[in-house]
Amino acid sequence: KFQFSASFKSYENTQNTSDTNLNKRTKSIYTPLELQFLEMKKQHKDAVLCVECGYKYRFFGEDAEIAAKELNIYCHQDHNFMTASIPSHRLFVHVRRLVAKGYKVGVIKQMETAALKAAGENKSSLFSRKLTALYTKSTLIGEDILFQINLVSDSNVEDVTTDVPDNYLLCICENGENLKGRKKGDIVIGIMAVQPTTGEVIFDSFRDCASRSELESRVLRLQPVEIILPSSLSDQSEKLINSITSMRLRDDRIRIEKMENLHFEYSHAFQLITDFYTKEVPDTTGPQKLSVILSLDKPVICSLAAVVTYLKEFNLEKMLYNPSNFKQLSSETEYMTINGTTMKNLEIIQNQTDMKTKGSLLWVLDHTKTSFGRRRLKKWVTQPLMKCSEINARLDAVSEILLSESSVFGQIRNLLCKLPDIERGLCSVFHKKCSTQEFFLIVSTLARLDLEVQALVPVIHSHVKTSLLQNSLLEIPELLSPVKHYLKILNEEAAKTGDKTQLFKDLTDFPVIRKKKEEILDVLSKIQLHLLDIRKQIKNPSAEYVTVSGQEFLVEVKNSHKSSVPSDWVMVSSTKAVSRFHSPFIIENYRHLNQLREQLVLDCSAEWLRFLDHFSEHYHRVSKAIGHLATVDCLFSLAQVAKQGDYCRPTVQDNQREIIIKNGRHPVIDALLGEQDQYVPNTTNLSGNGERVMIITGPNMGGKSSYIKQVALITVMAQIGSYVPAEEATIGVVDGIFTRMGAADNIYKGRSTFMEELTDTAEIIRKATSRSLVILDELGRGTSTHDGIAIAYATLEHFIRDVESLTLFVTHYPSVCELEKVYPDKVGNYHMAFLVNEEESAEQKESPEFITFLYQITKGVSARSYGLNVAKLADIPEEILKKAAHKSKELEGIVNMKRSERLATSDILLPFKKETKTKLTKIPRKWWYPFESKL
Repeated sequence: KFQFSASFKSYENTQNTSDTNLNKRTKSIYTPLELQFLEMKKQHKDAVLCVECGYKYRFFGEDAEIAAKELNIYCHQDHNFMTASIPSHRLFVHVRRLVAKGYKVGVIKQMETAALKAAGENKSSLFSRKLTALYTKSTLIGEDILFQINLVSDSNVEDVTTDVPDNYLLCICENGENLKGRKKGDIVIGIMAVQPTTGEVIFDSFRDCASRSELESRVLRLQPVEIILPSSLSDQSEKLINSITSMRLRDDRIRIEKMENLHFEYSHAFQLITDFYTKEVPDTTGPQKLSVILSLDKPVICSLAAVVTYLKEFNLEKMLYNPSNFKQLSSETEYMTINGTTMKNLEIIQNQTDMKTKGSLLWVLDHTKTSFGRRRLKKWVTQPLMKCSEINARLDAVSEILLSESSVFGQIRNLLCKLPDIERGLCSVFHKKCSTQEFFLIVSTLARLDLEVQALVPVIHSHVKTSLLQNSLLEIPELLSPVKHYLKILNEEAAKTGDKTQLFKDLTDFPVIRKKKEEILDVLSKIQLHLLDIRKQIKNPSAEYVTVSGQEFLVEVKNSHKSSVPSDWVMVSSTKAVSRFHSPFIIENYRHLNQLREQLVLDCSAEWLRFLDHFSEHYHRVSKAIGHLATVDCLFSLAQVAKQGDYCRPTVQDNQREIIIKNGRHPVIDALLGEQDQYVPNTTNLSGNGERVMIITGPNMGGKSSYIKQVALITVMAQIGSYVPAEEATIGVVDGIFTRMGAADNIYKGRSTFMEELTDTAEIIRKATSRSLVILDELGRGTSTHDGIAIAYATLEHFIRDVESLTLFVTHYPSVCELEKVYPDKVGNYHMAFLVNEEESAEQKESPEFITFLYQITKGVSARSYGLNVAKLADIPEEILKKAAHKSKELEGIVNMKRSERLATSDILLPFKKETKTKLTKIPRKWWYPFESKL
């Protein structure tokens, strides 16, 4: 423990004294390597640095302590620092482990080789080193990191990190100035989300209230792995970010990067963005691109400036060169509104139990075969469509795949099987961070796809009828046509082994490499000719060069003949039987040969980067082709869903406000139960012109919440373009689904359970329209009965009378059901059916009734909730249940007695009913006051 902390203090003391070789704590002298490390650490204080030292990578100081703890490796004191090391070939495993735990990791490599250094002027000095790569959760892209995971079969790779479908870097910027009608906590927020591994760039700008519900919705939809924030953030946003990050496990926690406020100031951001697009973007369209950027909202521009600054640290800013690829996240005209609360309540992309995908709507719909298809499907699920034509285009394609007997669909499906993640691989190529192995894998896969789709073109023309499928498939060969040219240039064996010196078959386009190889051949031929002289000198006409332990051109002489070896030869190694020598000519030319070889490696690396640059000119074409493949994969996935029993094609209409479902089922519960336990189907009939509100009562555990979620999920599935679990379904396009359900406080935001309930309700009241689906589950239960009933009644009446949305309202308050009498054409009372055991003995009267749930939605009101039955199911002790049953009957008797008295009194007061209130006041107020409201 002392050594660890001593090492840390030593490192701290040197932060301001790196110009001296003396460690102030230990009075010892720093080694040249330690001084070099300190210099690099000063530039990258927040990163864990892996320093290449020969055949291993070393950690120093606090970094070594972190590595020892997180990687479970040995750490020890060496000179002035704690140190730990890992073998070079395991770098990718350990970097990924550290990144998964939330660290920023820097890889520092030797920039000189032994032979070139020996020939240089600084041959006695330290090897020069440079930071070659930085990695965080969102920027895990590089030659050292990705290809091994795809190509190497290693038992330890599996536990490094789970490969998440998305790894967004999200930047958040706030602007609270100049807001009209601003309330406390209101703010305008700009976000920029980038995914360096896929090249995706998303922006959005929106006004948010104190609850930060809009920001929460976007964070939950994107599920970023890393967030950039200004050093000072509003309290409300800070609390939200804390609450979201605290929910994740440590190894899965969102990484937070704080940047100085200066980076988020508009004047600074404007200057940085202007310089970036006019000076740094390589082509001549910089000014046009700048005008597109400057048309964005100010908070978005400030977020973009911070992202540019951050990505430059990783050499990934190239992905921001083309603003035409930027996409807006929320579009009220294009996609259904599903806010964060609804996404959680309906368990759309993850379940609420363990936050995993299983048990979510995405899990039910995901039968994709590719990683890029899975990412595309997740976007479809979180962004259901609003345009009827687009929805029906997807449904037409799914229907064709499902119903067609043509073998072409089986062949197309087979194309998608066992594909590597070519979307991420292509992005790795675009950033020039790929290995030769990865490049060959990606390009050979794309070339194969090109040929296979090209072969299917005639059949696609004749057998594929739907435009969405046909257009997606037919465009692929044209978009991928440039790829095969690059495959022809490469030598397959060299690409697979990573040998860049033999990578290019034809060196006509690579004159630098050709010249260097000619020089090497020249030296080799000289050395080979020298062998004739050697044979004469040692009088051995059959002598040949041998290679031992990497040393080439050794002349092997038996120890008994050592006398024949010239005195100026240098002995390199020996055994009992033989000695091995280099002649002066070999020494000189072998040194020169090694220099040429190492220079060739450097030249080949430079040409390789230029080659990748050339390939990147086709990035957007190839990326579009991969997008088409992703769409096809998603459509096949939805067709697979439709193949399940009793799924139907929904009828989706633009001009009707209605949700009509015949015998619908909850898609997730239906899938989890499987065939052995049938889910009880239910019918729904909501219409904007007729009954548009269902008030649902019934016993606890009777299936009310499952029913309302089922209606919402079927609506979402229909607007995604999927078949739905029902016999028939007609869905009028809804513009948003808003839910209020569940009971939980939010300690991080400082909100009680009831406050959470009403905050959600307030947001729904603000945003719901007549084309929305509103679901309110047990509103008002978090406070006293009278207040709860009052809030529930007033809120529901507001939705019936003013908003006119399609509404499902679950309640245990019978008083709320009276709204059916007030609005008989618009409101219907329903309950979840059940059976009560009527045969009660005297003993059983003191125990809770026995309830059988039928899980069937039925017309009418359920007067009781039978909460004691749930207590019995939950194994509450028998004596408590008996006491509760006794108390329940006692209270019920009191309430019934008061109700009878009230009715009797109403009859007495009936003659006064038509009198004015002034006459009524002649009766003593204390007598009539309890009945005033009834009159």
